[in-house]
Amino acid sequence: MNKVILMGRLTRDPEVRYTQGDNQMAIARYTLAVDRRFGRGNGGDENTADFIPCVAFNKAGEFAEKYFRKGTKIAVSGRIQTGSYTNKDGVKVYTTEVIVDDQEFAESKNSSGNSDGGYGNNNYGGGYANNSYGGSQPAAPMAAGDGFMNIPDGIDEELPFN
Repeated sequence: MNKVILMGRLTRDPEVRYTQGDNQMAIARYTLAVDRRFGRGNGGDENTADFIPCVAFNKAGEFAEKYFRKGTKIAVSGRIQTGSYTNKDGVKVYTTEVIVDDQEFAESKNSSGNSDGGYGNNNYGGGYANNSYGGSQPAAPMAAGDGFMNIPDGIDEELPFN
């Protein structure tokens, strides 16, 4: 079984490219800084980080482009894929990356410390959830005073019951 689950912070904004042709596909590449603790000597713990390259396709790639920013804490699950190529100097280069199946925010908008939480200016009540197409999408916003949920601007075209 090839399954990986990671939680970390984005080291920079995702780099997104689109394939050519009639059926364009988003391909988002980003790197997660994932904390790693290890003991050293007299029982003390030291922290370091692993930097894991990730690739998200289609709707998940579009979501990453729209909402993910440097410093955002996210959780991803997917599979590890290895490969190799020969660079322009004739040297064989080996690659390892996570192919993202699911991705979601790992902290609320307000807990990241900056005014917009790194998610852009929006009216979401924080918290995000997975969806059925492999990407992520904002969960329902906080209830208004009348008990009904407010739908933020620009979200209505993504709702399945339009």
